[in-house]
Amino acid sequence: MPHRHAIRVLEAANCIILGKERELRLALTCLIARGHLLIEDVPGVGKTTLAHVIARLSGLQFQRIQFTSDLLPADIIGVSIFDRDATTFRFHPGPVFAQLILADEINRATPKTQSALLEAMEEHQVTADAETHVLPEPFFVIATQNPSHQIGTFPLPESQLDRFLMRIRLGYPDRSAERALLMGEDRRELLERQNAVIRPEDLLTLQRAAHGVTVAERLVDYVQALLGSTRHSPELAGGLSPRAGLGLIGAARAWALIDGRDHVLPEDVQTVFPHVAGHRLHAAGDGRSAPPELLAQLVRDVAVA
Repeated sequence: MPHRHAIRVLEAANCIILGKERELRLALTCLIARGHLLIEDVPGVGKTTLAHVIARLSGLQFQRIQFTSDLLPADIIGVSIFDRDATTFRFHPGPVFAQLILADEINRATPKTQSALLEAMEEHQVTADAETHVLPEPFFVIATQNPSHQIGTFPLPESQLDRFLMRIRLGYPDRSAERALLMGEDRRELLERQNAVIRPEDLLTLQRAAHGVTVAERLVDYVQALLGSTRHSPELAGGLSPRAGLGLIGAARAWALIDGRDHVLPEDVQTVFPHVAGHRLHAAGDGRSAPPELLAQLVRDVAVA
């Protein structure tokens, strides 16, 4: 069964990142659903480590891009350099040409540089000097973002946020997990000794299998009701788009697959809904992201078909 590949990754990941079983599963769900993941939290809670863990356990080629205020689009995509011997320009790929990209502290770069990832995330290709270059498969972006109130951050525009299928927050570990971290082996050394538990080909198999998970018509009715509730809520500045609806179904399929099921349940949709919708919805008035309590209330108010 393809879902066993996912279970192997999660079991190994939980031995490295302690006390974050749900967050790790959400991250893997996003990857299986062919989406991109935004992790928003304060520094030092394991955002970068999570990206390293997924790349190492899945055997994916990994590149980390540290976003800073002076980073340029060419630093991400690559640049064409004139070859004197061949008397022509040759394209030198940038770090975006990897299977898993960690865009670290993405909101510390300027909007122009942030937008350099847009085509890559949406089309799995980049264009330089009117020439298109295809990115490897699978292609997965994990971006970390510091809270917007911190000094030196540039808010991500809605068009950029919409390229992320899901957003999660790691939060501080509980007391027992934190104590194990403080007294245990260094996580980086532990990760260095860890071998891949699946191959990139296995991950592609998971992605294809998730696409085949059955979504009943009544389940689609339920998803549409959730979308409609966001569009008519007086507490929100705007509702979810059809693209968000497609993402919600895709994430629910991946969550169901990890459970070993070939069909989606309403509970799968309810589980992934806050993480698919949270960064796309803004509270009316102040423009901030919709609070978790409001997202939970939306789910409670919509009856299961």
